[in-house]
Amino acid sequence: MSEKKAKYITTTLPYVNDEPHIGHALEFIQTDALARYWRLMGHEVFFNTGTDEHGQKIAEKAKEKGQDVKEYVDYFAARFQKLITETFGLSVDAFIRTTDEKHIKAAQHIWQLCANNGDIYKKKYKGLYCVGCEAFKQEKDLVDGKCPDHQKEPVEIEEENYFFALSKYQDYLEEYLSKPGVVEPEWRRQEALNFVKGGLEDFSISREKSRMSWGIPVPDDEGQVMYVWFDALTNYISTLDWPDDQNGNFKKFWEEGETMQMAGKDQIRFQSIMWQAMLKSAGLPATQKVFYHGFINSGGQKMSKSLGNTISPFDVIDRYGKEATRYILLRHVHPVDDSDITWEKMDEWYIANLVNGLGNLTARIMKMAETHLDGPIEKPIVNQFDQEYLDALDSFNFQAACDHVWKKVGELDEKITETEPFKLVKTDKDAAVQIIKELVHDLYLVGRMLYPLMPETNRIIKDAILENKKPDNLFARLPE
Repeated sequence: MSEKKAKYITTTLPYVNDEPHIGHALEFIQTDALARYWRLMGHEVFFNTGTDEHGQKIAEKAKEKGQDVKEYVDYFAARFQKLITETFGLSVDAFIRTTDEKHIKAAQHIWQLCANNGDIYKKKYKGLYCVGCEAFKQEKDLVDGKCPDHQKEPVEIEEENYFFALSKYQDYLEEYLSKPGVVEPEWRRQEALNFVKGGLEDFSISREKSRMSWGIPVPDDEGQVMYVWFDALTNYISTLDWPDDQNGNFKKFWEEGETMQMAGKDQIRFQSIMWQAMLKSAGLPATQKVFYHGFINSGGQKMSKSLGNTISPFDVIDRYGKEATRYILLRHVHPVDDSDITWEKMDEWYIANLVNGLGNLTARIMKMAETHLDGPIEKPIVNQFDQEYLDALDSFNFQAACDHVWKKVGELDEKITETEPFKLVKTDKDAAVQIIKELVHDLYLVGRMLYPLMPETNRIIKDAILENKKPDNLFARLPE
């Protein structure tokens, strides 16, 4: 059997200008589910995440609050790190901050490589700049004169900045994006390809330090700092100790492994166009696949602070627990389309499918096992999973993977209803015991399939089976 390739997976780095929101949690959980699935399949995996901490938007937010900008980013970086590593307990291998010294060094090095290749030049520029996007906009990008994402008019800025020769990579990017699979879902690849075919323009990659000081200094020009996106994108390889150690994790996971990035649907130009051109310019391998998820809305409207409909992942976890939060995001949020969630919907999903579904099933089966079996069943050996389940996760369809597991939950419920082993034990104990053993065995398989989706639930179910005892409430009833 050939050795399985190492796999690299990364989230985008959330911008630390505010508290984590439920959209961040979606991307973290989707990425963690894939990392755990690949490990389950025998791959060595490197799972990266972290925080994006430079740029004008952050500098302005810190100023509004009267805080030192480093103190400001330290606070929010800690909030994201707590959510990822403590609250959710995700299986991350690295949490990188773009204020880390090793990242700053890497960002300056990739700049130098691109400059050495003749792809960075300086010119005076006048353009429309959206602070919310940290990006220059063209008139065609605006709706009624405003940025469609932030509903604000961009600011006209005239500066002498450095530019990256993106237009030089028109043919390369068309070729790269013409390969099926480099972007998922397929229609996002077409979207990216159509954008490139529409003609690429060179883009600004620096700001004057006198106007925006919170950024990484440009090599050999202390009067300029890097544009936040040019800096932040480099995290995907700086986390692998590039450029200092190019024979370790960078070689194993980026050069020789399979690379995948997770991102929101608004990130296509940055992740699949700008970043890929930067890599090509620096003489580095392209990302093999970028997966784009949709957005989460609430009550039919896009979440925003002004509408008061934002949902904090900390609040969701406080109400349902981290495992149920994973379940909600993986099963009831579409993997690639926009989805709508409300507290009322989440309550319904939690009660119907976890408390009355998986939780009740586990309690019933293990109560019968504890009462009627002499001891634990022999530990099942799981050499393979249902193809439907594998296909779902291989195509990043987390909903379908969850649906398959809950189909099995339903089948076990039906088997109990049809065979009634708790009654049969009075007239044919041997037959009843055999049915209970089969139910326990199949429940173990359900638990095994839950590992990428709900790892703690997976552990509780398997431990209960191997100890032959009913677990404590798997999912507690909600408070009235």
